[in-house]
Amino acid sequence: MSQPQQSHGSSHAPVAPNEIAVGVVIGRTSEYFDFFVYGIASVLIFPQVFFPFVDQLQGMLYSFSLFALAFVARPFGTALFMAIQRHWGRGIKLTAALFLLGTATAGIAFLPGYEKLGGYAIALLALFRIMQGVAFGGSWDGLPSLLALNAPKEKRSWYAMIGQLGAPLGFVIASALFLFLYNSLSAADFLGWGWRYPFFVAFAINVVALFARLRLVLTEEYTEALEESDLEPIGTTEMVRKQGYNIFIGSFAALASYALFHLVTIFPLSWIALQGSQTTGQVLTVQIVGGIVGIIATIGSGWIAARIGKRTTVGALAAVIGVFSLLTPLLMGGSPAMQDTFILLGFALLGVSYGQASGTVTANFERRFRYTGAALTSDFAWLFGAAFAPLVALGLSAKFGLLSVTVYLLSGVICTLLALAVNQTLSDQAED
Repeated sequence: MSQPQQSHGSSHAPVAPNEIAVGVVIGRTSEYFDFFVYGIASVLIFPQVFFPFVDQLQGMLYSFSLFALAFVARPFGTALFMAIQRHWGRGIKLTAALFLLGTATAGIAFLPGYEKLGGYAIALLALFRIMQGVAFGGSWDGLPSLLALNAPKEKRSWYAMIGQLGAPLGFVIASALFLFLYNSLSAADFLGWGWRYPFFVAFAINVVALFARLRLVLTEEYTEALEESDLEPIGTTEMVRKQGYNIFIGSFAALASYALFHLVTIFPLSWIALQGSQTTGQVLTVQIVGGIVGIIATIGSGWIAARIGKRTTVGALAAVIGVFSLLTPLLMGGSPAMQDTFILLGFALLGVSYGQASGTVTANFERRFRYTGAALTSDFAWLFGAAFAPLVALGLSAKFGLLSVTVYLLSGVICTLLALAVNQTLSDQAED
């Protein structure tokens, strides 16, 4: 494998892309595991434990409202922890962010339900969820940007998908853990204490991931490599003022992928639970298989993008997602086999599109803005595309039918294609 290029005058050992990739996968998998533990609990647990005073549908909608709070808080977390890094360094920032994430996650694990605390239980759950969002924003370590800059040019599409593997990996682990507990415990034990175990596991995984990532980002080689690449924690105000258009375009360029994200992971579990067409165990089993399909498709995205280009891949998959959206009412409203087809096909499309969604236009950032720009672009892509997807999809589907999901996905597809077109126009103008 060819060695990454170094800046002139570099005195440290070269940073191998494979080493950075390990840190990226560890960090993203631990974060997504937290993410999906909360998401699955929002369907299976929180309606009964925190919202027992309303029916199942309303309880899920309330749970999904709290679910969205983390995505709203995430950009604020990025801004806060970028300031912490500027004053006290990257190690303090990462340690504080993951400590906050662990505290919030453990807090949820110990939190009594509505029957014991009443409305205070809901308020504390909302607070912990906001803390998770702030921590997610602060956990940005710059490794994906460093990986993109150090990867051999001919293999950048391949390395771009590595960080995205954390999503399906985290989902498979979280779903498998919930499936094991669901099948091993009585319904009373599962609702009483079994659901808390995944949150304890999430806390432990975060501790391991923290030390693994600190071991990478605090070494002299990585510190100098980050500095040489001008990966600076730029202030959010300056970032938005000088590069806001790139953040905006980048957020919408990946919207189709991010909109699909929750519609094949969280939404099917909630919709099928309401319809009663399959058991929870059956749905979780199919979704684990779907997650594995997603892993394979994410890896395949690197191969595809290397041949036709990252932007072409993202644009083409957005169009395919648009076609897929038209099948949503037929598949999700059909037999269990058709619902399973929706999940598996959705994960395949998600893997290819999401595998190349990261950094689709972040290369447009000036080098010194790329570190903060990549973080904020990701934050707003999650906020615009995924934060309210389970809430909107379930709420509108329950009232107006599954055609609402088609409309929701198509809106994401249109935004993606428009953003990619604008980005291409700006790129052409820059070359003239």
